[in-house]
Amino acid sequence: MQLLILAVGKGRASPENSLTQGWLSRLPQGGSLIEVESKLYPGQKRTDDEGGRLLRAIPDGAALAVLDPRGKDISSEELAALIDHWRNGGFSAACFAIGGADGHADKLRQRANRTIAFGRATWPHMLFRAMLAEQLYRASSILVNHPYHRAD
Repeated sequence: MQLLILAVGKGRASPENSLTQGWLSRLPQGGSLIEVESKLYPGQKRTDDEGGRLLRAIPDGAALAVLDPRGKDISSEELAALIDHWRNGGFSAACFAIGGADGHADKLRQRANRTIAFGRATWPHMLFRAMLAEQLYRASSILVNHPYHRAD
């Protein structure tokens, strides 16, 4: 199953973007970062435009999780179980959407199979991409009993 990060904004050449790409390159089935950007001024129209762009980036037959601090906080093991559930349920890919500064559009939330959180803290978008990519690698490692993830 391919794992995709859908993100608002452009990563540019940054240490955080290098980290993200590094973790995605380690995924056994491949991982990708798909970036979308809106040229509209901040506000609801921009959030809706970003949501539409994210929706169009989702491949057919893919599951979608939106990342939101108001979502269900999940552990690495729970993320692995979710990916495994989707894979066994016939989804061809799993997409994880990171919204813009004003969050996710309602139409994207309605399409989501899950709304998840990595705690209630707000993280810089570029750093969060790297954190998510690492967690996707960790989840993949858990699913194949690789020693990368060791729980005490």
